[in-house]
Amino acid sequence: MKLNHINLTVTDVNAAREFLEKYFGLQTKSTYSDSFAVLLDDKGLLLALMKGKQVSYPKSFHIGFEQESEDQVNEINRHLRNDGVDVKPPKRAHRWTFYVKAPGGFTIEVFS
Repeated sequence: MKLNHINLTVTDVNAAREFLEKYFGLQTKSTYSDSFAVLLDDKGLLLALMKGKQVSYPKSFHIGFEQESEDQVNEINRHLRNDGVDVKPPKRAHRWTFYVKAPGGFTIEVFS
């Protein structure tokens, strides 16, 4: 069995889609106005973004992007900070990791 897709409700589909494309390499497969988008990664995951007026995820909810090395984690963090995104530096926790709030109302963990 393989996890095939995830659907996230977001307040701004286009901003979330552009963020995921720019920093995490997802590619847009299709969009429907500003209310729905389907993105793919290079491993076959399908991530759907659906517009919602109010988005409320539990505090611990997040999606994660695993990197092959700590250097890759550091580079994504540096890219986000250089673009003015409010993100703390990576730290050693359960692994080399940091979290960032994505446009649209959900949290992303980047780790190796």
